[in-house]
Order: sequence, then structure tokens, then C-alpha cells
Amino acid sequence: MTFVFNERDGCGKCPIRHRAICARCDDEEMELLEKTKSYVTFEAGQTIVWRGDTLKYFSSVVLGIASLSRTLEDGRTQMVGLLLPSDFIGRPGRETVDFDVTAVTDVTLCRFERKPFERLVEDLPHLSHRVMEMALDELSAAREWMVLLGRKTAREKIATFIEMIVRRDTVPTHDAPRHVLPLTREEIANFLGLTIETVSRQLSLMKKDGIITFSDRRSFVINDLAALQDATGDDADGGVII
Repeated sequence: MTFVFNERDGCGKCPIRHRAICARCDDEEMELLEKTKSYVTFEAGQTIVWRGDTLKYFSSVVLGIASLSRTLEDGRTQMVGLLLPSDFIGRPGRETVDFDVTAVTDVTLCRFERKPFERLVEDLPHLSHRVMEMALDELSAAREWMVLLGRKTAREKIATFIEMIVRRDTVPTHDAPRHVLPLTREEIANFLGLTIETVSRQLSLMKKDGIITFSDRRSFVINDLAALQDATGDDADGGVII
């Protein structure tokens, strides 16, 4: 689903309002956040922040996809996560950035100046609670990532990746039947620890099985969501089928 986002519309029409860092804030709290808020856009391929940079802003991804990666001393780079709309960059109490953050697509950030935001976290219970929730969600995602890389088959990895994109691409007030892969096949392979050939083969098999239909190399429609969820290897409660 493609949203037309106008900064002048205000937070009430923000496409991530229901799940962003400010999701639990009331009108009075939102007015306080507005005073520290600004928007910035990065083009695809542009570095948003480098690992080790001084953390000047906290940011929510409003539109687009960014990657988290770490470069080793010998130049090897490992992508360790994706930032999707409503994901948050930075953690209160930390002074530096932990990972390189790069715009995979064009990215719009809603960002908050660090010092005023940290004071608001201390003063506003709703904001403080949401920061804690998102930190715990990030921990859960990291644990799921360990399972994905360590135990899941190639088909399960691809299905999990697609299911994640579909789940995060749908918001309560919009119907989003058509989705877009945020990464190239090479980037998906790097992200999931697979080869490009394996990624292409598994996508083709899912297309053959009627789970997914591609209109081009990026745009797709889910024909059978239940079959996609079954293919992830996770049970109905979100755990792994044993």
C-alpha cells in the first residue's frame, strides 16, 4: 500500500500513528512532542547514521525501509535487521549509534532532538511505557531472528520474510492487497543467509504453489495467507512447530 504523506497534515493523519513511539500519547503529550519533532528524508542507498556516531536524534520510520548492518574489520558487511514503518532508531540513555543505518528505499523519518526527548520520556508515563514496549518487541524480534537463521529451512526463511512484510504493510484503516519486496534478491539472500539462486527458486516455488503472485520482480499479491503462514514453520501461537 502506498501512502501519500504530507507533513502539514499533522500527527492525526500519520500512517504510523497507531503503532509508533507516540501511539499511547494523549493530545496534551502529543503537543509536547510536536515541539521537538521534525521530518527528514533520505534517498535510497544513502546512509542515515553510521555506527559509532553521536546520537543526536531519535527517529521513527514514517515511510520506506532502512537496513541495520555492521561492518567487520576485513570489510565484510552483515545485515542484521530491517527497519520498517513505525520502527524506532535509537535508545534513550545511549550516546552513540550501535549499527550502520542505511536507506534501502527512499525513507522519511519523524525525528526528535535527543535531550528534549529523553526529558519527555522521564516526564510522560505513556511515552515511557511505549519506549519499554518497543525495546521488548525488539528483543523478541532478535530472538525470532536467531531461530530463523539457526533452525529454519530456506522455504521457511523466505516465507517468514514475506509474512513479516505483509504483516507490517497493513494498517487497520487501509486494505493493502498489493505489496512490494523492499529488497533485491541479492539483498534478501544476504539478509537471510541464503544464496541468490535459493531465494529465486523458493519464490518461484511459492508462486507455483499458488501462495503468491508477482506482477513484476518486486510487486506481489498474497493469494493464500494461511498457506504462507504454514510455510513459515511457526505454529498458530507464534512458536515453532516441533
